[in-house]
Amino acid sequence: MIYIGTSGFQYDDWVGPFYPEQLAQWHWLEFYAQEFNTCELNYTFYRNPSPKQLLRMSQRVPEGFRFSMKAYKGITHEPVAEGWEEAAHLFAQAAQELAATGKLGAVLLQFPYSFRPGAEARALLERCREVMAGLPLVVEFRNRLWLRQEHLELLRRLQLGYCCVDEPRLRGLMPPEAVATAPVAYVRFHGRNAAKWWNHKEAWERYDYTYSSAELAEWVPKIRFLEAQSNEVYVYANNHWRGQAVDTARQLRALLGL
Repeated sequence: MIYIGTSGFQYDDWVGPFYPEQLAQWHWLEFYAQEFNTCELNYTFYRNPSPKQLLRMSQRVPEGFRFSMKAYKGITHEPVAEGWEEAAHLFAQAAQELAATGKLGAVLLQFPYSFRPGAEARALLERCREVMAGLPLVVEFRNRLWLRQEHLELLRRLQLGYCCVDEPRLRGLMPPEAVATAPVAYVRFHGRNAAKWWNHKEAWERYDYTYSSAELAEWVPKIRFLEAQSNEVYVYANNHWRGQAVDTARQLRALLGL
């Protein structure tokens, strides 16, 4: 099963390009779920979600819809901070509540570029798996040093999915490889805005990019490969500025014949 959607849905700059002008913000999720069968929740990166909030969201989408959740930054970006265990357990509890509804796709552990292979990094991955036992976890590395067989074998041992990415072809970043290390496969499209990846004033500038059909067609055989290697494939467009992600998701859906 292939699920295709966008990274986030609550963007004011989507009004006009995607959401009708007269549509109240409270109804954005229902409108979104009429077209897409999955959404990656990004707000969960900035604050630990409450189980009640996730349950309410699950009630607003149809059966068969899946939410993926980006793990709280206190788990992936502050591993030595006091209170890590509490933050991780609170996040895991909320994710388990969503999983009980049947509408959890995966939990994305997105690590920063500074997160490099080593004993401490391996220990953190093991801690995440232990605290979030039973949850479908996916790891997004930003540093190319992780793309080695020994590290992929670690993911397989821990039953952690590998997040495939499409992003600028810059030195040190992850290449567009299709890799499956767990029953859940995952792909994120960040855009190829090389000029703004490291040099930007606003975070959204990094993801300001419109994919061509030819660029996205490169991923069709890769996604089909992931489909054959896993039970579920989650594909998310993160080039979200002014609804460009919606166009990316639509193009991918058409190219895959979904």
